[in-house]
Amino acid sequence: MTSPAVLITGATRGIGRAVAAELAADHHLILGGRDAAALAALASELPSATPFVAELTDPAALARAVAALELPDGLAGLVHSAGILVSGSIEELTPEDWTRSFAVNVVAVAELTRLLLPALRAARGTVVTINSGSGFTAGPGGGAYSASKFALRALTDSLRAEERPHGVRVSAVHPGRVATDMQRQLRAFEGGQYQEQDYMRPATVAATVALALRLPADANLETLSVRPR
Repeated sequence: MTSPAVLITGATRGIGRAVAAELAADHHLILGGRDAAALAALASELPSATPFVAELTDPAALARAVAALELPDGLAGLVHSAGILVSGSIEELTPEDWTRSFAVNVVAVAELTRLLLPALRAARGTVVTINSGSGFTAGPGGGAYSASKFALRALTDSLRAEERPHGVRVSAVHPGRVATDMQRQLRAFEGGQYQEQDYMRPATVAATVALALRLPADANLETLSVRPR
């Protein structure tokens, strides 16, 4: 029996890499990212994995990459972990900043999901979006990032309602602060020190994602906020 296939975006770093490690024992992993060498190296370390090299913000290239996938049993899971942090006050942010934030954090999620819906429906799979605490609240300097995460929450809610009749589950995981490169970037913007022990480990968020994917078929983990202690 073949292992269920799960595609993970942002698979070479942070939460995405931790999700790959968490699922490796009992899934075939399709590792998404832009760095072909890094993806190949990671795939070689895992029991069953293949690279998925794609620029998520290039619709034509993304469509070609999806068309090249071999998914005879459909897709059991799609984990949207890729994302970017765009910080700055409303006064400082340019239209290009807003466009960049939404292109990666919202539009790319919607388009990749759309392209993979036939495979997800065939396997009655689960989509997991890695959102943020910033998908619920916004503060100074976080307008572009929070707005994209609010939009991702709306996208996720709509997708869940639309795909329920097709047997596809949709989960949103909203982590608090996590010890990743993005957290380093945020702390630099805030002018504070990065203290890794103050934040959740990526593996903790990955365990939450795995819970959503492995939940028995009679239930769906719709929205979960997971915060540092």
